[in-house]
Amino acid sequence: MKVFLFILAFVSTFAGRVIDQKGEPIAYATVYPEIAPEWGTATNNDGFFRFDANLTKDSRIIVSYIGYEKKVVLAQTLQTDSVIVLTEQPIALEETVVAAKASKQRNKRKQMASLLHAVYVKLEEEFPDNNAQYQVVSDVRMNCGANRALEAKNAEGSTWGMEQMIANIVVLPEQGAQGRDSVQFQGRFCKRFFDARKRAEADSLLAGDALERMEKKSAPKGTPANMLRRAANAVDSGVVVHYALFAIGNMRYDFEQAMTDTKHWTVSNESEGETVLTHTRTVSRYLGCFKMTFQRHYIVDSRTYAVRRFSEHAEVKVTIPFGIKLNQDQLQMLNLVNMSEQQIEKFRLKKLRGNIDLNTIYQRQDGHVYTLERNMICNAHILGSKNTEIPLIIKATQRVTDLQTQNVKPLPRSQITRRLKREIVEIY
Repeated sequence: MKVFLFILAFVSTFAGRVIDQKGEPIAYATVYPEIAPEWGTATNNDGFFRFDANLTKDSRIIVSYIGYEKKVVLAQTLQTDSVIVLTEQPIALEETVVAAKASKQRNKRKQMASLLHAVYVKLEEEFPDNNAQYQVVSDVRMNCGANRALEAKNAEGSTWGMEQMIANIVVLPEQGAQGRDSVQFQGRFCKRFFDARKRAEADSLLAGDALERMEKKSAPKGTPANMLRRAANAVDSGVVVHYALFAIGNMRYDFEQAMTDTKHWTVSNESEGETVLTHTRTVSRYLGCFKMTFQRHYIVDSRTYAVRRFSEHAEVKVTIPFGIKLNQDQLQMLNLVNMSEQQIEKFRLKKLRGNIDLNTIYQRQDGHVYTLERNMICNAHILGSKNTEIPLIIKATQRVTDLQTQNVKPLPRSQITRRLKREIVEIY
């Protein structure tokens, strides 16, 4: 048996380069074996990658980056000079969605109500009520924002790192609060890739030279690489983003809640037999200090009313005259940009401006519809006490690598709450 396995599989180094259609390198693209994503890696700033793995010649290698179509190549084709070209696939609803003008005529309202009912009937038919377990590869890319200090160097900001988490997610339909789905998240493997130079630049600009203070305060004399490694470990895990990416947008629940609100629905027709249903809602609270406008786009088959894709766009504006102290979960989100402990302790949120784009692509299995991929872009500015300004740009993608629909049981609490150790990988 051992001899047979040795013939089929081989330990080898896989290398190559990932570029776009213009020939430009793609940094922080993920490259991993489909059967074992934890063996994979990320491309460096020049698009090059290298990893060792025990694979058969026909093993499938996944190459992906948010905003581009996923590509699959065979292990035997990856040589040192291999070049992989990714094709653009913009996230969110990039197609032109021309919202029809809302009509005040009752018959139009009735037509809209009838259309919404037809879509909901199809949702009930296609989206299962049985438990499902997903294995996902989740990538969260963290950027320096385009603040004044960075604009001179790079108007679009600069990616300083990526955290990849391989996780199991169990979805328990309608077992959450208010009839929402319960989503259980269990991290299995976690890696954080970062460019040492850009990471130092990000910390210097966004965290008030946190690395220098760390070195003076507690770290013994050592190499810059060791100092950067300690800093990377100090940043709390992006598990909040990994989890939220899958949990955001309970489509069936939200659709049901909004069905009767016909005056805020619009419809527009797309090509290729698709119709776009858009629900727009604005929430304003605390005398206008909190305002959120979001649009949910349901892209449905014009003939069968089946939902093919789902997209959300949200804009948030928060103004707190005297600032507010954030709780630990909220501070975890801010800690993605590596604020120092002292800054976190003193930080009081005064203003927040930003927008979030999210889209979901579905797959069919056993006559039902399940999630295949989720993408998100968050672009925000957070202003705190003492003129602290944090540009927060996060790009995330989550792809399902395995789906189980039979004999799925809730995860034990010990597996959900276990803190996952992160492997730090410096790329150059």
